Amino acid sequence: MVSLKITFRRLELPTRPLEEKEYDVVVIGGGPAGVAAAIYAARYMLDAILVTREKGGQLNKIGYVENYPGILKIMGPELIDRLYEHLAKYKVPVVLDEVIDVKREENKFNVITASDRVFKTKTVILALGVVKRKLGVPGEEEFLGRGVSYCAPCDAPLFKDKVVAVVGGGDSAASASLLLAEYARKVYVIHRRSRFRAQPYYIRQMELNPKIEFIFNSNVAEIGGTKTVEWVKIKETGRKIFVNGVFIEIGANPPAEFFRKIGVETDGKGYVKVSKDQSTNIPGIFAAGDCTNAAGAFKQIVVAAAQGAIAADSAYRYIIKEFR
Repeated sequence: MVSLKITFRRLELPTRPLEEKEYDVVVIGGGPAGVAAAIYAARYMLDAILVTREKGGQLNKIGYVENYPGILKIMGPELIDRLYEHLAKYKVPVVLDEVIDVKREENKFNVITASDRVFKTKTVILALGVVKRKLGVPGEEEFLGRGVSYCAPCDAPLFKDKVVAVVGGGDSAASASLLLAEYARKVYVIHRRSRFRAQPYYIRQMELNPKIEFIFNSNVAEIGGTKTVEWVKIKETGRKIFVNGVFIEIGANPPAEFFRKIGVETDGKGYVKVSKDQSTNIPGIFAAGDCTNAAGAFKQIVVAAAQGAIAADSAYRYIIKEFR
């Protein structure tokens, strides 16, 4: 007897392209503020979409996170996975693309991306975060990827039993130093001031770590080597510190040029000016997270997430008032 096996293929109905519909809110940015905004928007039953160049933003470049309520200790990239796992529950579409413009059309907005996609929306939540600063010294660009790094979680394992330098004095520099000390045999922390700006808890951990050495009141003048990084030169003394890698953690800047382009008001440093409800000077556009002036210099993951939630609540109330 001949056995005849018949396989039925599932009929796949064509799906409507994401940009052919109108949204209640487009969230621009994929860090904690953006994800929190998207989650809260979905819980308000708003038709939301999140557009981001990369998932996680600066959280990708953070070492251990030990101050997020409910999580004792977690790596930045792992926390990103948890955030997006939570977001997936609400089936909010995530588009990996760079937003290059936001244009007003009557009482709504067109969000335009680098790949020429246009998303029409009633409201916009800006959660673009910040971009890490560069030292701007000789050798920095030349040795990028060959010893120069801006991401300790990405590259720390490459420096097992080697000597590295961390440049900076804030929380990100402290976190990077502690992570690197788990791999490297020696970590120099070079800071331009006489004391760190990092949280006291971080400072105490660094002080107790025998692998970490502080170099205060010092600026890096040059990064040198042959094929890879071999040393950094201190501006004030001319001293060369022999290292295999340099991790640059000297703060970050908001995308001020983009904000100027779309017309939102910024402060003197380029951060978006927001009211207590995270609204901007443009009705219908809200902002949250590190790109805003809402919490001053206190840039924390938990603060960004809270601002994202507030922005989503405000967007919901705006839509109820203006469109329903």
